[in-house]
Amino acid sequence: MDDDALIALAARLARQAAEAVMAVRAAGFAVERKRDFSPVTAADRMAEALIVDGLREATPDIPVVAEEEFEAGVATRAAGRFWLVDPLDGTREFAAGLDSFAINIGLVQDGAPRLGVVALPASGEIFGGLVGVGAWKEDAAGARSAIQARRPPPEGPVVFASRHYADDPRITEFARMHGASRIVNIGSAEKFCRLAEGAGDLYPRHGETMEWDTAAPEAVLRAAGGTVAQWDGTPMRYGKPGWRNPPFLARGMP
Repeated sequence: MDDDALIALAARLARQAAEAVMAVRAAGFAVERKRDFSPVTAADRMAEALIVDGLREATPDIPVVAEEEFEAGVATRAAGRFWLVDPLDGTREFAAGLDSFAINIGLVQDGAPRLGVVALPASGEIFGGLVGVGAWKEDAAGARSAIQARRPPPEGPVVFASRHYADDPRITEFARMHGASRIVNIGSAEKFCRLAEGAGDLYPRHGETMEWDTAAPEAVLRAAGGTVAQWDGTPMRYGKPGWRNPPFLARGMP
């Protein structure tokens, strides 16, 4: 498959997974706890099975690394190309009845995101990006349009931050130092997507994330003209032992 076919595959599976997640939400669900005490639901497991099975059937030569499989002890190794899947990014928000949760399907090539699709099930939006080519957004009606990150406006940048870290003084200090006009707290990979479509400018992340949290949305943001890097400016790398990310800063256009 070429890149266009791979991103079309990811978009189709993300759309199907989004429908499954919303069906679980409508029917009601129990919240369980994983080994690290983070929440997991039937929606996480159903979406992951749908995505992973679809990727492995269509691209048997590309390994798939998925969050819930990893938590269950499945040790898939990184390769020159591999998929990273977060079937429900923002499970805390989903479990709390909030709308800021996402489905992430990213393809890593030579340690960097090559392409990615992020679905926002609650709004029906799907974002896609192919690094070096461009990014797009599809609305709930299926209309697709190109998107691009923006340069910070004269009144100051909009800073996105995780809802879970809304009281973190480091975010307040970061916003002050950058002359931010406001801080917007939302969960999941939606923050990357809003930067990619030009609705904000900066997303500082101090807390822990995993590679499946960021591969797909980083691809979308970079394809839209934005950047993601460690705090010292070093590019993010994927395929690390344990799959944990360092702190990072995502931004729209400089």
